[in-house]
Amino acid sequence: MPNPRRKLIDVLEGKTISPPPIWLMRQAGRYLPEYRETRAKAGGFLDLCYTPDFAVEVTLQPIRRYGFDAAILFSDILVIPDALDRNVRFVEGEGPKLDPISAEQIAGLDASKASSHLSPVLETVRRLRKDLPPETTLLGFCGAPWTVATYMIAGHGTTDQAPARLFAYQHPQAFERLLTLLADASVEYLIGQIDAGADAVQIFDSWAGVLAPAEFERFCVKPVARIIEKLKAARPDAKVIAFAKGAGMLLKTYRQKTGADAIGLDWTVPLEFAAELQKDGPIQGNLDPMRVVAGGAALDEGIDAILQSLGNGPLIFNLGHGITPQANPDHVTRLVERVRGIPHG
Repeated sequence: MPNPRRKLIDVLEGKTISPPPIWLMRQAGRYLPEYRETRAKAGGFLDLCYTPDFAVEVTLQPIRRYGFDAAILFSDILVIPDALDRNVRFVEGEGPKLDPISAEQIAGLDASKASSHLSPVLETVRRLRKDLPPETTLLGFCGAPWTVATYMIAGHGTTDQAPARLFAYQHPQAFERLLTLLADASVEYLIGQIDAGADAVQIFDSWAGVLAPAEFERFCVKPVARIIEKLKAARPDAKVIAFAKGAGMLLKTYRQKTGADAIGLDWTVPLEFAAELQKDGPIQGNLDPMRVVAGGAALDEGIDAILQSLGNGPLIFNLGHGITPQANPDHVTRLVERVRGIPHG
């Protein structure tokens, strides 16, 4: 019998589907009142990530409400450094905080216990596979080594990731070790998600856009290529979406160099360039999240432009980054209906 979850997987294999499958980055999040209620019950953010009952619930909430074609595991890219005992915590109104790591501490990092630390996340994946509608693709994910490393070095997010860039220049060997360790820990984590029931995975390189071309090759392309090569060697059928936010023209060769099945595009990527990238394979994106906040004509025009430019090739419709907390849930309903060609009442 045909697998009903294959709509999004078919696109990842290069097929064109009309209307395209749709899901949204951060589709489970603070813009939904049901998420806020569950988050309050869970307590801390990491408690939400590590408690399967809560993580399953918030993953399913946008599927119940909107019927997206894919559900993405609710977790966070910083569970890997948390599994490496880097004292990750989330401060309300400030975001993630970590103890900044030194070159000497990188030499002492031990990933041997990471898998057991992350076992609750894999339990969430197993439950999701059982609880999701049969037609819904389940996506797992991890953070790309460069992006995860930026938080580990600075101890928090920064606008230009200057601490990580400086560290990489001053301590090249330690930084290379950190990226390699993060890549290998991520491979094991993604294999675990695939084995637990994920149909495909996404690698988020949210801070790729702050690097010069040579550093982009070393810090973004090389580690992501290592992850994908090792993942596909272990699980040959695994499908991977790679999202390098802000990479711009460097995306021209990103797919070929990393081995990604599809590349995610942020909202700054011109649609003409996106169409060129689509000639080489599937793309995902790239509506400006602010259009979802604005709604109305701004939302409709943005959706239509993407469908007109990219709808005749392999496309997964998504935002160019995560949906923001101030987005109106009704605007998301309008978005889904318009992508699917459903008249808006």
